[in-house]
Amino acid sequence: MKRLTVVLCLALAGCAGQVAEPPEPAVVRVEVPVQIPCRTERVPRPVFAVDVLPIGASIDEQMRALRADRRQRQGYETRLEAAVAACQ
Repeated sequence: MKRLTVVLCLALAGCAGQVAEPPEPAVVRVEVPVQIPCRTERVPRPVFAVDVLPIGASIDEQMRALRADRRQRQGYETRLEAAVAACQ
């Protein structure tokens, strides 16, 4: 009985020396889309040529204003599209 007790004590003492090591931490990359506010400068609306045209303007003045207005609107739209593209 004494021998059995000694053997059991030695067996338990041998098990006590073995400590399980924790696993190494692993870096896991998880890509999650995050919304961020768009920070672009506000595009100011220009004063279009047709908006300041007097009511009694001649046909020639109206046509010149419409051609200038078209160019102004194209430039304005291009700047607006660039601002929107910067936010995407």
